[in-house]
Amino acid sequence: MVPPLLSYITFNRLGLTVQNLPAILQSTDDFEMHIIDNNSYDGTWDYLQSVQDVRIKSKTRVQVNSGQIYALNLNLTHRRPDQYFIAVDNDVHIETKDWISRFMKVFEEFPEVGLLGVQRGYPYPQDLPPVTPQLKNGALYLELDKNSVDPNGAFLPGCCQCLRPELIKEIGYWSEENGFGDIELCFRVSHFTSFKVGFVPSISIRMPQTIECHNCPYESQCHLDKYRNTCFTIYEKLYKNHEFVKKFNWKLIETFKDMKTGARPVYCASALDGNALANHIFNLNWALENFRFYIDNAN
Repeated sequence: MVPPLLSYITFNRLGLTVQNLPAILQSTDDFEMHIIDNNSYDGTWDYLQSVQDVRIKSKTRVQVNSGQIYALNLNLTHRRPDQYFIAVDNDVHIETKDWISRFMKVFEEFPEVGLLGVQRGYPYPQDLPPVTPQLKNGALYLELDKNSVDPNGAFLPGCCQCLRPELIKEIGYWSEENGFGDIELCFRVSHFTSFKVGFVPSISIRMPQTIECHNCPYESQCHLDKYRNTCFTIYEKLYKNHEFVKKFNWKLIETFKDMKTGARPVYCASALDGNALANHIFNLNWALENFRFYIDNAN
């Protein structure tokens, strides 16, 4: 099997990247990693230059942060048609060494499964949405109840996800038109494709959101004046997802309405893919407005 493409996107919070990226590289599994730094100001890009692993196929620093969906889709354009696609956030510390193999085992045993993820780790709440355990030949996943998936309810968190190639062929990209990421993607897959969505409980992660500077492995090399700014205070000033949700929630609602009536297909094109744009419905004005929000507020 072709090794899956692993997308890793950083945006400040250097301390988390220094702690969590090595844990991924300690995996016993094979993958092709593509790293994007979303215009960090805290020394993240310098650190990434020091990280060496034959499985890292590209490192890109975008000069302007246009939002995580833009960066995610940029990595998705590197995927070959037969590759699985894995997205991991930089606040995810993966504790299970063969975690990719565990994803692949479920996909192998359950061809109806298109999208897999993991339960958010500590310090997030450990409650799960309504699920049904599915077991076959030693492979276990928790199938998410599609009827519980909605913008204000259950969904598969995007912190660590894996997508089947056949699903990507059907759905295309993360939606740049509404920009809501995991909430929109989970709803689209659950309600408008035949593929199942679920959690793999045997993959363990932690999700620390901060690290004290004196506990950071990179402390001696960090150039920040920690009395004025840390990598976390920089992140907090520039993290605008909550403001984006408040301003553009109407786009998500309109997207779902259009999909339910059949006015919008399940496939989402991307401004980064000219062929997809030419052959699929795409609201370019919505997408550009979303990009502009992050350009103006998160750089």
